[in-house]
Amino acid sequence: MSCPDRIRFADDVRTGKASATAHAQATLERVRAANTRLNAYNEVLEESCLAQAAAVDADAGPKRKGLLAGVTVAIKDNIATAVGHTTCSSRMLKNYRSPYEATVVTKLAEAGAVVVGKTNLDEFAMGSSTENSAFGPSKNPWDTSRVPGGSSGGSAVAVAAGLCDVALGSDTGGSIRQPASLCGIVGLKPTYGRVSRYGLVAFGSSLDQIGPLTQTVRDSAAVLQVIAGHDPRDSTSADIPVDDYLGELDVPVRGLRVGIPAEYLSDANDPRVNTAVREAAEVYRKLGATIVEGIHLPLTDIGISTYYVIAPAEASSNLARFDGIRYGHRAELAAGEDLFDLYAKSRAEGFGPEVQRRIMIGTYVLSSGYYDAYYKRALQVRRLIKDEFDRAFERCDILLGPTAPTPAFSMGGKSDPLAMYLCDVYTVNTNIAGIPGISIQGGMAKENGVELPIGLQLQAKPFAESLLLRAARMFETATLWHTMKPSV
Repeated sequence: MSCPDRIRFADDVRTGKASATAHAQATLERVRAANTRLNAYNEVLEESCLAQAAAVDADAGPKRKGLLAGVTVAIKDNIATAVGHTTCSSRMLKNYRSPYEATVVTKLAEAGAVVVGKTNLDEFAMGSSTENSAFGPSKNPWDTSRVPGGSSGGSAVAVAAGLCDVALGSDTGGSIRQPASLCGIVGLKPTYGRVSRYGLVAFGSSLDQIGPLTQTVRDSAAVLQVIAGHDPRDSTSADIPVDDYLGELDVPVRGLRVGIPAEYLSDANDPRVNTAVREAAEVYRKLGATIVEGIHLPLTDIGISTYYVIAPAEASSNLARFDGIRYGHRAELAAGEDLFDLYAKSRAEGFGPEVQRRIMIGTYVLSSGYYDAYYKRALQVRRLIKDEFDRAFERCDILLGPTAPTPAFSMGGKSDPLAMYLCDVYTVNTNIAGIPGISIQGGMAKENGVELPIGLQLQAKPFAESLLLRAARMFETATLWHTMKPSV
């Protein structure tokens, strides 16, 4: 089975060989046929989708000539769009319409992309399975009894099931890469600051980053080419030139130094995951890369506890605005209740259990008497984790390992919050250190007669996305894993 790059379709739209409108109509038909079962989309923007596609077909200028002309895209529902709702899959924002749109959405439109709709997620991006959505979980298209990962589960499902060409997600501790792994697609978390966060509803402001989910590495490079760059409206946006990701994509990896941290091949992983990593190392060796031995990241296991201090602390601050007065759901008050009751009832009714849990954790670690013991110490460990990666990259160019410790697990299979948090053991430190990471399909595991994808993660130095994409692309062209797709 072939897996064509969707950027090739944009070439046909630009030359008039293909119709953006016909493609959008076909995409919407697939969405109508499958979304009830998969729950990938919170909202399908059919009218504006067809209007955007018609504008691409009619335009002889920038939209028709754009890098993503006619390419259908899904937007995670915590990224603001001027059309439709931006709910964060929360009752708190169930009816919220943004008065502005995110920079990344504007850039996609300028490149000729066509927005299909807003995708489901764990509420306020807090979760690893999309089971925390107020609108019900998304379903993994490989096996609908299993989770698609999270928090960008809806975006991953939409891409894997062919309900759009590409999608945007956000990644705070693995929320692009982990669902990409569980759904068998490509998920890229750029360097912190590489892509504007303007218009992204904040979860952890020092960790969040927007990135693409796609069928192929070439498509990820194309989307990043469009959305990357400095944005004066985002104070954390890096004013660093954007590389030519597509132009450098097919440069061979001969001489590339690939390191596999010993901690990434843990006995706690599914054995098939470790096998996939070792087999991937052999693929790179055959491509002319050098496998560097003796790479260690001893703070890997400390990342989860560090992350679950820093991220909830930032979340408790960011979500304070959702109080039923400034933003969000407002509860009905009974006779005699006061302003405190309004705040308490509105937030209790508007936020789900996982969001409430993280707000309480964050408030606790920032409170008087505990700040130094928890939050300040977590920031110190964050520095150590960053230093650890810096030392590793002195010896190698790319780090190779698993994206997740297991293939997709069953719905409800990790009801213990700690067990769920450990799904991100190999991804959170990427965000803590602010470096780029990408998940690509690197194997399959059969369970009860069902084939489930296994994801491989590659990591690189800050702003080395060009090298990261090139390494991922060379693996993709040397294997057939990316051509295996679910039957939807």
